[in-house]
Amino acid sequence: MRYSGRQYIHGKLPANPDTLETATVTDSRDTLYTQTVSEPAAFQFDDRVARVFPDMIKRSVPGYTTIVAMTGLLAGRFATPGSRLYDLGCSLGASTLAMRQQVQHRDCLIIGVDNSAAMLERCQTVIATDSHDIPVTLVCADLQDVAIEDASVVVLNFTLQFIARERRDAIIRRIYQGLRPGGIMVLSEKVTFEDPHLDALNIDLHHEFKRANGYSDLEIAGKRNAIENVLLRDTLGEHKQRIGAAGFGSCDVWFQCFNFASLIALK
Repeated sequence: MRYSGRQYIHGKLPANPDTLETATVTDSRDTLYTQTVSEPAAFQFDDRVARVFPDMIKRSVPGYTTIVAMTGLLAGRFATPGSRLYDLGCSLGASTLAMRQQVQHRDCLIIGVDNSAAMLERCQTVIATDSHDIPVTLVCADLQDVAIEDASVVVLNFTLQFIARERRDAIIRRIYQGLRPGGIMVLSEKVTFEDPHLDALNIDLHHEFKRANGYSDLEIAGKRNAIENVLLRDTLGEHKQRIGAAGFGSCDVWFQCFNFASLIALK
């Protein structure tokens, strides 16, 4: 089934975050960059990536499992009755699932947004097998086109980095405006460092992390070339400035490993 435009799919997600990553059909080991190509295509979240995404992100993003699990705990603390919780750039729905496990108010609604039909198709495969109570709506659209309304929690886990820089300020402002007082935004990103020596060090450490998880130097180089002009990193200072300018009263890093960090912002 293909989703386009602003089509809505209602469903329920499984209880265990790992279920989302193991129950989808034909999930595979990430071998997308094992072959040398002269001009690698730009990285995109197509069906090839969707099939290997659980393996790819676990082996590529240090702290990913912790960030997802703690996103759920934060949602459980800050979700308010009758509110909406948004997972912007939900991919296969790991953060959506983590929030759904922890939120206690059954009249909440979780909205997962992604512009990749391939990702949402595989997410829907899992949704159909679950029997939990809190409703989930999946929206296939660019997150810039989705209104944020009556929200208590908004999550962007490794999403803003794929948005053009000139659009990022407006997105964060819309999130702030759509949050209830006392609501939170969780923003996780791959970041760059103002100090070039520290930036180079953390890039090297990230590559060592990937090698330790079985990626070859060829694969690391291939992925880096494919994603170079697709994933555009900001510094933590730039993120904090943008968040403060949008109106958030408090913001700081709650998790960081190498050049991957997660911030929490309070309205």
